[in-house]
Amino acid sequence: MATVAVATPRTVGSKELRRHVLIYLGLCPFLVIAVFPIFWMAVTALKQDPDLYRMDVVPFWFHLPPTVKNFTFLFRRTFYGDWITNTMAISVFVSAITLLTAVPAGYALARLRLPFAENLGIGIFMTYLVPAIILFIPLSRVVSTLGLQDTWWALVVIYPTFTIPFCTWLLMGFFKTVPFEIEEAAMLDGCGQLRALLRVVLPVSWPGVITAVIFSFTLSMQDFLYSLAFVSISEQKPVPLGVATELIRGDVYFWGSLMAGALLVGVPVAIVYNLFLDRFISGITGAAIK
Repeated sequence: MATVAVATPRTVGSKELRRHVLIYLGLCPFLVIAVFPIFWMAVTALKQDPDLYRMDVVPFWFHLPPTVKNFTFLFRRTFYGDWITNTMAISVFVSAITLLTAVPAGYALARLRLPFAENLGIGIFMTYLVPAIILFIPLSRVVSTLGLQDTWWALVVIYPTFTIPFCTWLLMGFFKTVPFEIEEAAMLDGCGQLRALLRVVLPVSWPGVITAVIFSFTLSMQDFLYSLAFVSISEQKPVPLGVATELIRGDVYFWGSLMAGALLVGVPVAIVYNLFLDRFISGITGAAIK
């Protein structure tokens, strides 16, 4: 006579435990790859110079007492404080300019039934795909004409030429998914087109707006090419340029201060970025699907 196996709570629990163990074991290599650079930066930033260049010991830990002199060097011997201020100012201004331009542009392309609006939206997005190095000469002429050479304001003018096309395409996709009926209801209640956009459409499209802000902010913080081309005065540089050019002098690399500078900016940004990661992913995938 055939017997029927009955799953007991203990067997179910052991299967779940085994499944979770296998999942985390599979994730371990990726976790090591993701965390190791941060760990290496932290260890290097806190090491003394003699400890950095010892070849007879394992380099993954301290063999002399940790020190904060690399951080002290950054703030006392370089313009690191100015670099951070410049980077934050550039990112904030670029994000604001991008939103003020991309929101009405995306809304117009999605809602106002303009001729060839769909093709125009695709064309705007295609300009984002133009390699940055190709635009160097015309943008340098613009910067020179405006008298912004060797100031971080030049980057505030340049970066929106990359952020606005992408964010316009992104927000256009979100605005298309907002039911037009809720806008009509708002207009019947006395709202104009602009008030309906601000009070009805934007709150519904909040993931897309957050995605546009994150994209603009991170692109402004991590760019190196244009800051290298247009800014050469030390106190006007953003962090990526200042750390890479001021802490490498000929064949001398200030490794401790290099890692300290990258750590002080990279870790807080990564934490803030992680707080909005779900919205960022939903914004990117939502715009692509919609």
